Parts: sequence; structure tokens; C-alpha cells
Amino acid sequence: MPSLLYKIYKSNDLWRVDTLENDIYLTFDDGPIPEVTPWVLDLLDTYNAKATFFCVGDNVQKHPAIFDDLLQRGHSVGNHTFNHLNGWKSNPKDYILNVKKCSKSFPSSLFRPPYGKTSYSERKFLKKYFQFVYWTVVSGDFDKTLSPEKCLEKTISSTEKGAIVVFHDSLKAKENLQYVLPAFLAHFSNLGFQFKAIPYHHQGAKHPLEQIKTAS
Repeated sequence: MPSLLYKIYKSNDLWRVDTLENDIYLTFDDGPIPEVTPWVLDLLDTYNAKATFFCVGDNVQKHPAIFDDLLQRGHSVGNHTFNHLNGWKSNPKDYILNVKKCSKSFPSSLFRPPYGKTSYSERKFLKKYFQFVYWTVVSGDFDKTLSPEKCLEKTISSTEKGAIVVFHDSLKAKENLQYVLPAFLAHFSNLGFQFKAIPYHHQGAKHPLEQIKTAS
């Protein structure tokens, strides 16, 4: 699926960050939730690592203290819809309004569609107001058929400088994540890599909440 999405959507979307430094761009989807996100934040702190959290608006409203904590720790955030909608299975107007509802929970010009899926009309509209962020590497931490060891092996082997790596701060991913993330951070830290949030210049200048009012 990632290679297919790249062929379809590669124009003007962020799949990796061009850098001459040994930088890796960690991203976490689907949170924040109390069972996983605070653990992730504490672990990142031990490596002075920054990341970008693509948050579900409903989770932000349910757990505002955790969301505030991740901002205070210097991480960046992106819109992941309010209810984790699949754009291929949604009415376009309903999907856009769901993205707008998420924007009311927190402002960000970064957007990652859940499952990487948007329809042509959804994407055409939202591209006016958001930088779409995809990925270089999907860890597969959510995959119950993937052992923690295999998940770690494939994630490490696919990661290089400038890579945008997807993890999930979700219950579904918790078991694999708690095995893979510490080992991943230790491995690349020992190799001299740094972990950074998506660069500010990719976040754009427009406030999407103000602009997206035309969707209603």
C-alpha cells in the first residue's frame, strides 16, 4: 500500500525530509490516550527525541492534559480527523467536516489521512489548507500477526536519514510498540542519529481552521 499511495499522491506531499544530517522524523498516529501516550513521551525524553503526533480530535477532547503535555515537551502535532475516518469509505462533505471538527480541537497545518486514504475530491479540497504528510517507513506495530522481533527488524532495516517513520500510540499497537520503540531509539541513537519533529517550514502559514470554513 505505501508504494501504491506514493505513485498516486507523491506530488507536493511529504514522504521524507531532505537533510544532510543524521536525522529521523518520528511520527505517532491515533492518540493521545492515557494507556500509551505518556509512556511514549517519557521514553522520548530519555533520548531528547522530538516527534510529530497525528492526533484524533476525539482523543484530544477526551484527554486534554495529555495533549497539553506533549506540546509542552516540544513535540509537534497534526490533524488525523476527529473520528479516524477512512476517506475511501466516507461521504466527501462529511469527511471534510470531520477534519474541520478536529481543527477546532487544535490548530495545525499538517494532515495525515487515516490509513493514508482520501478520495480525489477530499484531497483536492484539503490540499489547499494542509500539508499532507505520509511516510517513508510504516513500523507495522498495529499488526497483530507481526511479532515484536520482526516488527523491530523490518523497521530498523527500512530506516535511513530523512525517513519519516510511523508508529502508533494506540491500544492496538501497544504490545509491539513497547518492544520496538525502545530498541529502535537505542539502535539509532548509538549510531549518532537525532530524532526530530517535522520541520516548521512544512507546516505552512495559513491557519486551516479559519480557511476551512468554506467546507460547511
